[in-house]
Amino acid sequence: MDRLIYLSMAGAKATLQRQDVLAHNLANASTPGFRAEMQAFRAVPVLGSGASTRVYALESTVGADTRSGPVQSTGRSLDVALSGNAMLSVQGLDGTEAYTRAGALELNAEGQLVTSAGLPVLGDGGPIQLPAGAKVEIAADGSISAQVGNARPQVAGRLKLVTPEAPMPRGADGLFRAGDGDLPADPTARLTSGALEGSNVSPVETMVAMIAAARQFEQQMKMLQGAEQRDQGAAKLLAPQ
Repeated sequence: MDRLIYLSMAGAKATLQRQDVLAHNLANASTPGFRAEMQAFRAVPVLGSGASTRVYALESTVGADTRSGPVQSTGRSLDVALSGNAMLSVQGLDGTEAYTRAGALELNAEGQLVTSAGLPVLGDGGPIQLPAGAKVEIAADGSISAQVGNARPQVAGRLKLVTPEAPMPRGADGLFRAGDGDLPADPTARLTSGALEGSNVSPVETMVAMIAAARQFEQQMKMLQGAEQRDQGAAKLLAPQ
């Protein structure tokens, strides 16, 4: 059997993986702070006896698109938009430190500062606890001030902002993690309070890429059908009369 069948199958599988990534990006086109997942493939010739006339398509992990999304003012004091490549430190469900660009923060019933997904936001000394009923303001350097009633505002903590020097892998929970331990706080990282960074996914570009991937999948299927027809023709020619 011609190796073309297996190569076409591998190409079709890779195209379906690309469609999954594109569909996931499109579903998060309106998610604050979401960074598009990128995917690439590389051609690997099949080695063996004879001429190298067959090439496999193998996935090459690229990571996330680090371009910033559009920033929109909300006027909400707990909304923050990270500048540059800065990221917020949060505590994942597994208890480890993780990083995100999603800046829609909230106060839970216990007065703890959390993300919209309910994950504790980390400060210099761990999760940030704020007084009940306090008016909260977040400065550009991540410093948090809380005012209760008519009392003077008091510094209640500081967001741990980090700036990764290298791309970080994104986990199944959508959070980024450093491969060699927790990142140190970056004192030069800055944010904009009262604003949110939108997703950097372009719906139009993603839809066009999905159409191109669908057509590529059709071409792989046609190659499989062509290989099958050639096998059938060869079987007829070689069949005993």
